[in-house]
Amino acid sequence: MRLRLLPVLFTAPLALAACNQNSGTTATTEGQTAVATAPAAAPGQPAGTVAAGDIVALGLTERQLLDADLIDPSGRDIGDVEGVLRNASGQVDRLLVEVENTSPDRYVHVPIDGLAVVQRGDDIDLSTSMTQQQLAALPAVDRNAR
Repeated sequence: MRLRLLPVLFTAPLALAACNQNSGTTATTEGQTAVATAPAAAPGQPAGTVAAGDIVALGLTERQLLDADLIDPSGRDIGDVEGVLRNASGQVDRLLVEVENTSPDRYVHVPIDGLAVVQRGDDIDLSTSMTQQQLAALPAVDRNAR
């Protein structure tokens, strides 16, 4: 019995280490952490099905994306993520964002490409190279249109 447990004891730490590897890279600037894009879905998972807590885009879960603010290069809040939208193959390709300080509320689609994750304390935000004016100039979309 003791000899049968030895291989398990030696392989368990290796399996745990493999599960713990981060596919993204991390860089720190001015107290903020930017995380590179991670795979959109787990291997072998059917397109369009995402379990709670699964990474869906940018190394974040859907809940984390929905809790994020969109910030400009200076770190100013320019929008709130209101929806996570997927392409025909089930991968997240754009976000529904409510543009800050618009009346009536204005919603736009922001492509996921070019966004970076920024962590400030406990908050996770998404950084874009767009200004608030550029964001507001994107075509307006119906909030309920997916």
